[in-house]
Amino acid sequence: MTKLSALGLDVGRKRIGVAGCDGTGLIATGLFTIDRTSFQQVVDILQQTVLERDVQLLVVGLPYTMGGTAGHQAKATTKFAKALSKALALPVEYMDERLTSYQAEQLLHAQRISPSRNKGLIDRKAAAIILQQWLDHRRQDLKKQVTEQLPS
Repeated sequence: MTKLSALGLDVGRKRIGVAGCDGTGLIATGLFTIDRTSFQQVVDILQQTVLERDVQLLVVGLPYTMGGTAGHQAKATTKFAKALSKALALPVEYMDERLTSYQAEQLLHAQRISPSRNKGLIDRKAAAIILQQWLDHRRQDLKKQVTEQLPS
């Protein structure tokens, strides 16, 4: 099994939730939240993480509308992700992030943690959900490829 190191990003106007995965590509975990001040500040923080974790790929959540279309925010996120991909010299893949912040809030409620006082934690958890969904889809695709290659 090849080692996998990816960062999941929940990109917002004010904050970016960051998640990472274990080397096997099975489990995503929220790492930290970046309070955005400038593009260069985000690049500098993520560059350090990329080096420390030997990151190979960025997985960015795209905020599609509930109807499944790419609205203004999805287009802005794509533009930001492409610039970040170039600045960090890493490929980027996208995951539908609809309802991930809601799911993250529900997890906090279950732990009796106030979502309104923990916005950064919501962003980290949402990033972990985005990355976990990507890891799960990737694993399903790999299983499907192996199954299709088996002789019948």
